[in-house]
Amino acid sequence: MRIRFDVPADPAYPGRVADVLGRARLRRYGYIGAVLMAVGAIGLVVSRQVGWGDWISPLCFALVMGGLLSLLYSPWVRFRARRRSSRYAVAGGYDITDDNIMMRSGTESGGIAWDGVDRVVDTPDFWIVYVGRIPATVIPRRFMTAEDAETLGAFMAERGLLNS
Repeated sequence: MRIRFDVPADPAYPGRVADVLGRARLRRYGYIGAVLMAVGAIGLVVSRQVGWGDWISPLCFALVMGGLLSLLYSPWVRFRARRRSSRYAVAGGYDITDDNIMMRSGTESGGIAWDGVDRVVDTPDFWIVYVGRIPATVIPRRFMTAEDAETLGAFMAERGLLNS
C-alpha cells in the first residue's frame, strides 16, 4: 500500500486539527468537572438539610466552582489553539505506506511507524492516530481519494487498530 496526498495551505485546516486533537486530549477535564460539580451540589443540599452549612458550605461551593472551571478549561484551550494555529497554514502532505505514516508541513517532516500505533479513532473528518495513550497526529480524509480512504481504512481494520 502506498497512499500519497497533499494538504493545501488553508488557514482553517490547522485550527480544525488543533480542535480535534484538543478534544481528544482534554476530554477528561470535562468528566472531572462534571463529577466535582455533582459532588459539590449534593454536598450543598445535604449540608443545608443536616445543619452543617456553616463549615461545609464553603468547601462544597469551592467544589462546584472548581468543577465549573474544569468544564470551561477544555473549550478555552481549544479556542486559543484554533486562534493561534491559523498562523501555521503551510502546504504539506502525507505519504502512507505499509510501514509508516510520513507527514510533511512546510520544511518540517516526521513520521510514525505503524508498529508504534496502538489505536486509531475514526471521526467524521479525520482518523486520530494514538501512540500509547496520546493522540499523536491526524490523517485527514477530505484530501484523499475515496479509493485511498477505503484502502487505508481496510488496512487499519486488518491490523486491529481502528476504533469507531
